[in-house]
Amino acid sequence: MSYDTQVPPAAAPQAMRNGLGTAALILGIIGTVSGFVPFFFWLAGILGLIALILGLVGKGRVKRGEANNKGVALTGAILGLAALILSVVGAVITFTAVKNAVDEIDKTIKDTAPKDPAAKNLADGDSSVYDDNLKVTVSDPKAYSPSEVAVGHTAGNKAYQVTVVIENGGKKKFDAVGVTLTGRAGKNGVTAEQIFDEKVGTGFQGSILPGKKATVTVAFDAPKDAKDLTVEVHPGFDYNASQWELKVG
Repeated sequence: MSYDTQVPPAAAPQAMRNGLGTAALILGIIGTVSGFVPFFFWLAGILGLIALILGLVGKGRVKRGEANNKGVALTGAILGLAALILSVVGAVITFTAVKNAVDEIDKTIKDTAPKDPAAKNLADGDSSVYDDNLKVTVSDPKAYSPSEVAVGHTAGNKAYQVTVVIENGGKKKFDAVGVTLTGRAGKNGVTAEQIFDEKVGTGFQGSILPGKKATVTVAFDAPKDAKDLTVEVHPGFDYNASQWELKVG
């Protein structure tokens, strides 16, 4: 008696799924190279994260016997991690550089911005310097005795005179005709009328050449009990007015 023995066919070899490990290696290399350029920190971060994930998944496949490129997958994961670290370093460098650039721009703008002397009140003898190097100085007030023909003085009030000096430190002549002088006095800040007399009240005339200065003496009428006199000098339409807080009485 004979028996037929049938040998079952050999199982087909399982195809290795090495794609993820290979992709992790390629992306890890590109991500790491990108990470050496700080500006491309965002690209290094994206590629590094993908490479790290694919490398770990590929390593898992090797462990389950579904792939045989353990070294490739592991290298891809390591390069992905390196790319992530480089992306963080690149981000810090980039943001620091941008911040420093912005700070430098702000500093430059601040340094070159026109000065605004009107931003603060000045005291007697102080100077108000404008961005074109026009310099205005008001002296301390002195008592003034108006004559009988003076205009702007009220009987019973006191009068004070100040000296105003304008120095042109710029490169162009300054038209002084447009300079206006006004005053306020007392706790209520009432208008201190400018006094026109034989010695005061003429104001600035003509132009001031570069490197030259002009001086005028003006007098203001103030209430008898006034303790302070505010003198405002407005050099013209292109300038902000500056104020001097002067002590009188």
